[in-house]
Amino acid sequence: MKKSLLLATITALLLTGCGKDQDVLVVGTNAAFPPFEYMGGANGDEVKGLDIDIAKAIAADAGKTLKVENLKFDSLIVALNSGKIDFIASGMTITDERQKSVDFSTPYYEATQVVIVNQDSQVFNTPADLTGKKIAVQLGSTGDIMAKELKAEVVAFNTGFEAFMELKNHKVDLVLFDSQPAATYLAKNPTLKQLDIDFSPEFYGIAVSKNQPELLGQINATLSRLQSSGEYQQILEKYQK
Repeated sequence: MKKSLLLATITALLLTGCGKDQDVLVVGTNAAFPPFEYMGGANGDEVKGLDIDIAKAIAADAGKTLKVENLKFDSLIVALNSGKIDFIASGMTITDERQKSVDFSTPYYEATQVVIVNQDSQVFNTPADLTGKKIAVQLGSTGDIMAKELKAEVVAFNTGFEAFMELKNHKVDLVLFDSQPAATYLAKNPTLKQLDIDFSPEFYGIAVSKNQPELLGQINATLSRLQSSGEYQQILEKYQK
């Protein structure tokens, strides 16, 4: 087989998922975004969370076993389009830029960005007040994108935990983060507080490769079933306690 033909064959296998266990669906996530995905279980080595429960339902409806790959958030789309994972469930906001690379399911969660500061911090009232400030974010997140648009000094970390530690150590002015995960961190860090700034809402979706329309249809069918049966609300309440 000629080298070019061999490379083309390997690429096709990766993109179509051939060569992987056909009885397994692989979800990619970043388990540092509670309550959507985090490390838990008896030994702290199990990926758990709202997104994982949804991913399990997707796999079950497809008659397959779920395998979870815990990756850096900013590497998830690359992993998806290289065939390493089948779909992404990781509190990923649907954006025009991301839609150039992947397809998204119907939205399943509405969120917004929030500003977290130390209790003794100055008050910021509008997005314009954040211009030029030193902002900690999670690498590749919506907060990362927004902070750059605000022409702020951005310090990006692989996890939200690292961003919040930078704030607690007074090395940045604020953290820009998704609302529900931010609430989880705030509950454990009384020296921090949230400022209410009017940001536009955003919506999370499950991401799939553009050459997997059948899988996208299956995911949308599961999301619809979870919503109509009330199971989604039960999952939501489970992780918002």
